[in-house]
Amino acid sequence: MQSDWQGVFPAITTPFMENGHIDFDFFQNHVQTLLEAGVHGMVVCGTLGEASTLSHAEKLDLIRHAKRVCRERVPVLAGVAENSTTAAQEFVGQAAEAGADGIMLLPPMQYAPGARETEIYLRSVAEVSPVPIMLYNNPVTYKTDISPEMFARLADEPKFVAIKESSDDVRRITDIRNLTGKRYRLFIGVDDLALEALAAGADGWVAGLVCAFPRETVALYELARAGRLEQARELYRWFMPLLHLDASAKLVQNIKLAQAMVGLGSETVRPPRLSLTDAERERVRATISQALANRPDLSRWGFKP
Repeated sequence: MQSDWQGVFPAITTPFMENGHIDFDFFQNHVQTLLEAGVHGMVVCGTLGEASTLSHAEKLDLIRHAKRVCRERVPVLAGVAENSTTAAQEFVGQAAEAGADGIMLLPPMQYAPGARETEIYLRSVAEVSPVPIMLYNNPVTYKTDISPEMFARLADEPKFVAIKESSDDVRRITDIRNLTGKRYRLFIGVDDLALEALAAGADGWVAGLVCAFPRETVALYELARAGRLEQARELYRWFMPLLHLDASAKLVQNIKLAQAMVGLGSETVRPPRLSLTDAERERVRATISQALANRPDLSRWGFKP
């Protein structure tokens, strides 16, 4: 099974109304906005999508709505983060039936498995998955590390087509390449390591701040991939204070505040998450306001502003 996934894949947030229900109309409009900005794929029901607070039915509905907007223009991936092998196996089939073109698969939640258990879990999900899989490594948040050596061992499973590397160690991009060559499409999953990872040969970026700044995110990717590094560095330096907001335990609240400030969403989160405290909010607002005051003119580099 082949996949040509590459480019900017937003880890799209889930918009909630004040009553706690999902605002599916806004969600569809936001997906359309991201498509118009030139993104290359879509990831729903991930960490930024507050997947841990979503019901099974809500996840499937989000997949259906995203697919309805994207149609076949870009792939729609669904996050899979379950506590048991059986639950993950069941969900991947249902996600595919709902329209997912692929899944983004984390190791099991709650129980922190060893290497052997992790590999068997991932392979067990692949055995029943009707769609390709992006393996998601995020040991910083989820405490289970899929090492480059493990990725090399897993390379004999054809359904594993891509890797989202969020270990907070950009050297992993080169280590994985050295061990596996071009076997996988490699995506960076940490916003404030994006340019370093792309310069090291990453194929794509599963991005967070793209939800509020889609055109800047796509422009940075395109500049980096075209080798226009001086221009990419200039844009990256402006973007970096915003990208740091992704590398936080409050990344959902931070990014939703940024969306609200640019008219692409609201701050509403679903418990147990709570809105930022007044002090936190003012610090984040100051960062976003400073960036907006100095927002670059993308037309300088040939992009639509």
